[in-house]
Amino acid sequence: MEDCCKTKPKTTHDHNEEHDHEHSHEHSHNHENGEQSNFQLFFPVSLSFTLLIVGFIADHWLKLDWFSGYIRLIWYVVAYIPVGLPVLKESFEGVTKGDVFSEFLLMSIATLGAFVIGEYPEGVAVMLFYAVGEIFQSLAVIKAKSNIKTLLDQRPDEVSILENNLPKLVKANEVIVDSIIQLKSGEKLALDGELISDTGSFNTSALTGESKPDRKTKGDKILAGMINLNTISLIKVTATYQDSKLSKILELVQNASSQKAPTELFIKKFAKIYTPIVVLLALCVTFLPYFFDQDYIFRDWLYRALVFLVISCPCALVISIPLGYFGGIGAGSRNGILIKGSNFLDILATIQNVVMDKTGTLTEGVFKVQEVKFNKDNDESYILKIVNALESKSTHPIATAIYEFVGEIDHALPIEQIEEIAGKGLKANVDGKEILVGNFKLLDQFKINYNVKLDDIVSTVVAVAWDKKFVGYITIADRIKEDAKLAIDQLHALKVKTTMLSGDKNAVVQEVANNLGITTAFGNLLPEDKVAKLKAIKMHKESVAFVGDGVNDAPVVALSDVGIAMGGLGSDATIETADIVIQDDKPSKIAMAIKIGKQTKKVVWQNIILAFSVKVIVLLLGAGGIATMWEAVFADVGVALLAILNAVRIQRMKF
Repeated sequence: MEDCCKTKPKTTHDHNEEHDHEHSHEHSHNHENGEQSNFQLFFPVSLSFTLLIVGFIADHWLKLDWFSGYIRLIWYVVAYIPVGLPVLKESFEGVTKGDVFSEFLLMSIATLGAFVIGEYPEGVAVMLFYAVGEIFQSLAVIKAKSNIKTLLDQRPDEVSILENNLPKLVKANEVIVDSIIQLKSGEKLALDGELISDTGSFNTSALTGESKPDRKTKGDKILAGMINLNTISLIKVTATYQDSKLSKILELVQNASSQKAPTELFIKKFAKIYTPIVVLLALCVTFLPYFFDQDYIFRDWLYRALVFLVISCPCALVISIPLGYFGGIGAGSRNGILIKGSNFLDILATIQNVVMDKTGTLTEGVFKVQEVKFNKDNDESYILKIVNALESKSTHPIATAIYEFVGEIDHALPIEQIEEIAGKGLKANVDGKEILVGNFKLLDQFKINYNVKLDDIVSTVVAVAWDKKFVGYITIADRIKEDAKLAIDQLHALKVKTTMLSGDKNAVVQEVANNLGITTAFGNLLPEDKVAKLKAIKMHKESVAFVGDGVNDAPVVALSDVGIAMGGLGSDATIETADIVIQDDKPSKIAMAIKIGKQTKKVVWQNIILAFSVKVIVLLLGAGGIATMWEAVFADVGVALLAILNAVRIQRMKF
């Protein structure tokens, strides 16, 4: 898979970018057997196994006189070809491409060597079990990939669109923007759109991992993958099939394997150094005893060297580690957490600080106007209309709250010279008079006098000045998310420190922090202040995850070790900028993502320790002549299978 298109600045995670040059040496069997039928996958192994068993019976049970010499050799060569030929071919291609010391070369030398010294059954058995291991690896990778694909992409291939008020069945990838889809009860939406029916109820589990019905009203976004739960709904298409949010999410998650974790990169580099050393040691095992052993028998020492080669094959490591990480990414997808690379799983496992934005992360971001406190000598209705029209130019949730309170925007108002002042608010001219709408810092900047005790107000405040005079303020409140307290408790249980950074009023920020039990909280912050606070945390040499909307907080996300975006159902930019996207906006998924990271790292290290310890023990036994080729097969293929089963286990875990 190719690198996912990340829009994050290159300053982030540069230490992981080294994976780019690794791709040319990728473990050559990329397990693209997904296109093969089960017959193609299992037939060579079944044929070799049958011939080996028949040969074994003829050798040891029936002890047939005619089953010897060339007949016996030809029988085992025929048994060897179905499983051995592909490996010999891979080995030859590797040598021609300059990748001489691969696991394929180890297996080729070991098995052909077994034939040279007359150990035909063992030569076939080694290659047969190696092929069985390859099939298990292929099936495990195919299952991991298809799990993610089926979890995310369950869109129908055909949709029913209305033409002249009559339903017509067409292919989903041929539907154009602005078409009207008729979605019956129980049907899944294939394209992103906007609800044009009055109301509708949808199951969003394909996108969020939650099957709780989500009620939508006219004008709301409906995304591909959602299931209609009620009567027929009419939806106007807003994006083509390939541009839907689900397509982007699917592409990003499936591309995640190209972002290598340091452990993966190390194992790949290690295998490149390790394999030639093993070949050299095998040559030493064969020839060095000649100088020290008076009873030196070339055949015995060659057999030991071949055993040594089979045991030392790095299969278990090269395959089970990427598979472990893929399992972690799959486990995240199942729970509505999109992880864009195994490197981020590694970072999550060791995260020490979680820094959060307030609005939309810990609070719902659904603001409601609580109170309008304007001076009596102003035309409240007229100024509110101007504020409503001006705020409509902003993307902040406060603008929606004012719109819902005031009503329709008066587009006839002569608003000119609109200017957004970062972290403070908006300035404009109406009929030659200046209007300021924002926080009290904005009023301070323009030297507007006001007589308000800000510390007494525990809501978000929108201050208004008209014609160089203070008019008053509007108080707006936001609701804390249901699972926000649980999220903070879970993070603290994982020994993770929590910090909240917000541009909102400090009194509001401290109130939310106290309610949730957040360790440290700062309010009244401009974007550059957030960067300074994050830098201060990083100065302690501690790892930091930042959770925000991934767009407004781009500088902070870039500075953090891992950026987590709340609101996968939000903007495309959010999905592309963050390293991890929590699709259902639940802060409790932050702790879940950390747990998945920790569990993945644990499984990966279990596999590394298992593979190394078993191989070292059997290597010593092999060099000493105690272990035979059969023990060698267990040390290679057996350990690889155990490691694969352990890696696949991650996808079945509950977090």
